[in-house]
Amino acid sequence: MKIYKNKNVYEATVERLNFIFDEFDKVCISFSGGKDSGVVLNMAIDIARARGRKLGVLFIDLEAFYPITIEYIEKMLTENEDVLEPYWVCLPMESPNSLSYLDPTWIWWEPEKEPIWVRPMPKNKWVINLKNNPFYFYKENMPFEEFIKYFTQWYGAGAKTAQLVGIRTDESLNRFRAIGGSQRKQENHYKDKSYSKKIDNNCYNFYPIYDWTTKDDWIYYGKYNKPYNKLYDLFYKAGVPIDKMRVDEPFGNEAKAGLNLFKVIAPDLWVRVVNRVSGANFGNIYSGNKIMSARYTLPKNHTWKSFTKFLLSTLPPDTAKMYKTKFIKFIKYWQRTGCPMQDDFIKELGETVPEDIVNTHSFSKRGKGDKEVIKFKRIVDEHPLDRKQDILTWKRMAMCIIKNDIICKGLSFSITKDLTLRQQKIMEKYKNL
Repeated sequence: MKIYKNKNVYEATVERLNFIFDEFDKVCISFSGGKDSGVVLNMAIDIARARGRKLGVLFIDLEAFYPITIEYIEKMLTENEDVLEPYWVCLPMESPNSLSYLDPTWIWWEPEKEPIWVRPMPKNKWVINLKNNPFYFYKENMPFEEFIKYFTQWYGAGAKTAQLVGIRTDESLNRFRAIGGSQRKQENHYKDKSYSKKIDNNCYNFYPIYDWTTKDDWIYYGKYNKPYNKLYDLFYKAGVPIDKMRVDEPFGNEAKAGLNLFKVIAPDLWVRVVNRVSGANFGNIYSGNKIMSARYTLPKNHTWKSFTKFLLSTLPPDTAKMYKTKFIKFIKYWQRTGCPMQDDFIKELGETVPEDIVNTHSFSKRGKGDKEVIKFKRIVDEHPLDRKQDILTWKRMAMCIIKNDIICKGLSFSITKDLTLRQQKIMEKYKNL
């Protein structure tokens, strides 16, 4: 464990948690089932039990959870009922979906989507859903970050309330900002504690393990024999580095790299995930590759033609339709109208794919009018000239999908009026989230 001058991070965290319980009338924790919030929950349970205190536990069920994670959460709540006040929230809320261009968010537990829910609604006694919702501040499909903020105020009911959050600054830049950003504003701290952040008059967030490392987490679990999510064991056996393991928000930027394991660990649920969340299978296949890079290489056993068709099959229907429309126009342009080319390019095509092109020997009116127009009889799979000149190849079409080029600028298209209006509607819908 990381060592301070006279204590390690575990001892420092025990000191912080005791300080929090001394200072605040109510303490709750936002628990995701992950290793970090699991450390904080385990440590807070020990302190609450020793003090004869109650600890509120907020678990927001995202619907698309691994069964092993649900088992771990149920175990933690059941075995510590003497000190816990659990709130297992299954209300429809919105979260980022980084796997789809046209569906940038997804909403879990949507009532109208019940037939295709990833999991049935849990039936344990702690579940809160639309039928028994006690939260006056809840708004339909509100972002879950906003819900967490208001939950602390609701739970405190006017009393001094601390919410424990299990995030570490070395996990990501965003998490560093969540804590480090508040360090620049001393007025947001509670009694100058740099690991605190004011969220309301009587409510503060506390990040008691902000200075831990991933290794510190696992040293704690091993040394003190505390229960943890066994999903991490499966990740480890699958060769996932310990600093890349994620169990929360499966479709956000940080966790989506683990989607390729979902279908192996929970194959029955994976079928439902693909059916439920736009772009899930696309993210599963390509999040571990340089899918957004022009350097992406063709997978084995694929031609660029077969790969283009495969990519289209993984996309949400609306997105696939937009690409297909552009591709058809691109193909028709080259077959019916053609494009002017400089002589050395025409010569190279004549030497390499003479059976696929037609030299009209007519000069284009574009530019200086000194270039002959070339048409294509068939679509070429790929060609070295494709890197220099816009020509009709399957690779060029595939690369539009790979680079998420929904406008197809790579095929010389520009933004149309329809796309502009569509983009404006999307921006208007999500600008206030």
